[in-house]
Amino acid sequence: MMASNYNAKEEDGQQPAAIAHGGAGTVKNKKPDNTAFKQQRLPAWQPILTAGTVLPAFFVIGLIFIPIGIGLFVTSNNIKELEIDYTGVDMSSPCYNCSQSYSWNSTKPCTCSVPFSLDQPFESNVFMYYGLSNFYQNHRRYVKSRDDSQLNGDKASLKSPSKECEPYRTSDEKPIAPCGAIANSLFNDTLELYYIDPNGSRTAIPLVKKGIAWWTDKHVKFRNPGGNDNLTVVFQGTSKPVNWRKSVYELDPSDPDNNGFINEDFIVWMRTAALPTFRKLYRIIHKKPNMTPTLPLGQYILEVTYNYPVRSFEGRKRMILSTISWMGGKNPFLGIAYITVGSVCFFLGIVLLIIHHKYGNRNHSADIPS
Repeated sequence: MMASNYNAKEEDGQQPAAIAHGGAGTVKNKKPDNTAFKQQRLPAWQPILTAGTVLPAFFVIGLIFIPIGIGLFVTSNNIKELEIDYTGVDMSSPCYNCSQSYSWNSTKPCTCSVPFSLDQPFESNVFMYYGLSNFYQNHRRYVKSRDDSQLNGDKASLKSPSKECEPYRTSDEKPIAPCGAIANSLFNDTLELYYIDPNGSRTAIPLVKKGIAWWTDKHVKFRNPGGNDNLTVVFQGTSKPVNWRKSVYELDPSDPDNNGFINEDFIVWMRTAALPTFRKLYRIIHKKPNMTPTLPLGQYILEVTYNYPVRSFEGRKRMILSTISWMGGKNPFLGIAYITVGSVCFFLGIVLLIIHHKYGNRNHSADIPS
């Protein structure tokens, strides 16, 4: 009987456990441990959505979001802003000749004056931005084309930049400082602002060039190589970027705290923008205690030293004057988003309330005759 049972198991394709496992003994149990986690018996909260909980939530969200959105939208609209396009595409533009003749290979900068007027005064501090359009700072290769160790003052990286900087890593068999495509394309237009007095004379508006970069960038991320206060000696043996007119230690020779890698115009440019149309802070016009307002209404002139060509990539250049509020610069999107979400929730709450009032009291149980 034992032999017959054994043969029957072999014919059915089954083998004893010892034979199936090479005589290893008992079969290992693959069943998960009998624990609450492995057997999925952990306590869980399963919300039951009813009209009494969902409808108030929709109305509360709507009543909260709509006033917040209106407040943000009104605050954004109260911010005063003025944009001046000085690209020089139109023949009537004062900068037309500069835009047509200037290129990266030009030896002399071109200057042009753009008149404009303010219909309303600008109170408090005024921020001057430069804006570029159709400039893709978010391109993957462009974003990677830098050496953060070099910008942090590492001497080894100063003499041997990262390969990510190619093809702007070396020039004339010398390492480029700062290397990379981002630094090579540094915005270098010079913008000056003048107020035209009623008697026709020009008064220069003081533009503050410090305090425009992030504190962490200025004091942590960007540093000049140490060992010598003379930056000419520190950067000896390096080459300036291909498209630059002067070396990095000549960006602001009059102020050692704003020269070299810690130059704030350079730091602002190195923080790449996420969209092809962007603006970056250029200068700040501080409000003086005895001057009200900061920029009075009247006639002004924007004096531009045209160094940055944009015609090759069909770009546009703008100068923006703007005030700020507790929520920052002018941006109506956040207020519109809050109003839209609040309105949609309030509308859905009304629709669901009507549906609940009309169909919620119906008895859906089947009538079973006795």
